[in-house]
Amino acid sequence: MRIDLAGWTREATAGDSQAFFSLFERADRLGYHGVWFSEFRVPRAPWPYPSPLLLAAALLARTERLRVGTSVLVLPLHHPLVLAEEIAQVDCQSGGRLDVGIGRGTEPDSLECLEIDPQSTRERFEQGARILRDALRGDTVEAREGPWRFAPRTLGMPPVQRPHPPIYVAASTPESIAFAVQEDFPLLLSLEPPETTQLERLDHAALSLGQGGTALRARSSLARYVCIGASAQAVQEQLGTLWDKLHARRVFFAGKRGVPASEVPPIDVAKVLAEQFVWGTPEQCHAQIAALRARTGIAQLRCVFNGNGLWNNEQALQGMELFAREVMPALGRDD
Repeated sequence: MRIDLAGWTREATAGDSQAFFSLFERADRLGYHGVWFSEFRVPRAPWPYPSPLLLAAALLARTERLRVGTSVLVLPLHHPLVLAEEIAQVDCQSGGRLDVGIGRGTEPDSLECLEIDPQSTRERFEQGARILRDALRGDTVEAREGPWRFAPRTLGMPPVQRPHPPIYVAASTPESIAFAVQEDFPLLLSLEPPETTQLERLDHAALSLGQGGTALRARSSLARYVCIGASAQAVQEQLGTLWDKLHARRVFFAGKRGVPASEVPPIDVAKVLAEQFVWGTPEQCHAQIAALRARTGIAQLRCVFNGNGLWNNEQALQGMELFAREVMPALGRDD
């Protein structure tokens, strides 16, 4: 089973860049398969790494085996030909260790600042995704209508990975999931809300095309918070520090949508643990992942050891090391 890392976004990226990079140099040595980073352009809050491709280039130069993924590149913000060139370059520089996650984006500030009509994002995303894929696989591409229009062009240098670097779609709406299934793009399934509805929509879209969803599920990636400890007491102590912070974060983001704090329900701990976590001792974590794989059919897991920034990097690294030492070998024996 492929085990990746995620969760280094927003406040979790603050601090010294060299210390930040050293986390993933350590992850490379521990045997993790990949790490994923988000894109937030021209944000109102401080954000040191707006370009995940520039960050990927730096980390790929410092590591030997670790893959780096974008979760996601917001396609409506980019000319797809220029983006294809940059992806091909990073893939070549890394010897073929780049994963490409794409999406429509969820941050209205970026669209407003760059004067992009929110009503145009679906067309920009779908046209951009097709151009991006076709250009990366070496096709001559052109656009005679739509948001981007250009004469026939072929990339000057193809990527190392063929037919192209893996392309994933982050999608939650029926329309976006149907597009991903139609174009045969695996999904980057979300952590919040859990992926159950997304998988149901994937299966429905596949059936409407006369297909099964099993193969696409196997190529998709899901995410889980991970809280691992040598004992049940250690796990409960760490989890106990999370719930108030997680509720405060939900209140903050609800406020950005105009929802008052009084309408944000308290954390249902049992439900969150069941739907969004892998937690417990190494043996318990292994059993939960095996059950998750059997239930969903997915063989790629993005592990969030830092609570999306609510636990510090020292705590995250301790969990990463214990997981790599005790759980990953057991998962390897399952394959």
